[in-house]
Amino acid sequence: MQISITHIDTACIILDINGFRIMTDPVLDKAGELYHFGYGAFSRKLSNPALSKEEIGKIDLILLSHHQHKDNFDKAGKRFAKKVERVVTTMPAARTLKNGVGLNNWESIAIETTKVPRLKITATPAQHHPWWVPPFFAGKVIGFIIEWEGQQNGAYYISGDTVFFKGIKQIAQRFTIDVGIFHLGDVQFRYLTGYGKYTFDAKQALKSAKLLGVNTFIPIHYSGWSHFKEVEEMVKNIFSQEKLLFNLMWLKTGLVSPMP
Repeated sequence: MQISITHIDTACIILDINGFRIMTDPVLDKAGELYHFGYGAFSRKLSNPALSKEEIGKIDLILLSHHQHKDNFDKAGKRFAKKVERVVTTMPAARTLKNGVGLNNWESIAIETTKVPRLKITATPAQHHPWWVPPFFAGKVIGFIIEWEGQQNGAYYISGDTVFFKGIKQIAQRFTIDVGIFHLGDVQFRYLTGYGKYTFDAKQALKSAKLLGVNTFIPIHYSGWSHFKEVEEMVKNIFSQEKLLFNLMWLKTGLVSPMP
């Protein structure tokens, strides 16, 4: 099975499994615009996507962790998603997309393709807000487990936008994880909710990876927006001070990275 990952921007990657191409959280707008995230939260996009839609080419499936924030689903990303056969996402997001398939936590969908035998996507819980902030403030988010026949060391896990919470332990109890793709960035809106976190910081992500027992850790979603408080250099510095029990795989944006 030939597997590669290409990072496009923020949490947008292309996971190519034997020629079946899965995109996550399409973010394809150019840098510069200021976006409203709801309830007084704003952020400016600082990075450009590494590839154009023409360079991206055909995508077979989109996994969308949530639709309500532009750093995971922007204007160009939404236009691109409309042309893909299926978008697996949250129940609220699916109601806004003609090609959307909504999953509740722990629900699964079988994806029929001759390229990847018995491909299955399962929605995992995510908590996209500090514990003291009501869930509606950030809205519903899910992560994903990707499984197929013949996996030797476990499933692929994509965290979605989440902090460390009890759901991470539940995922560890239900699945054996080989590769973990973690949304970092330490997202904060200090003018609204102080130092409350809306995504993993590096230490939370490391704690999650240890609990999940991943063999390969792939960080994404840590640069390109003004509301990210822990950017690449800071993340790398924290990781360099830790004794890692897994393979740390940094993606070079725009370049195809074969899985070891």
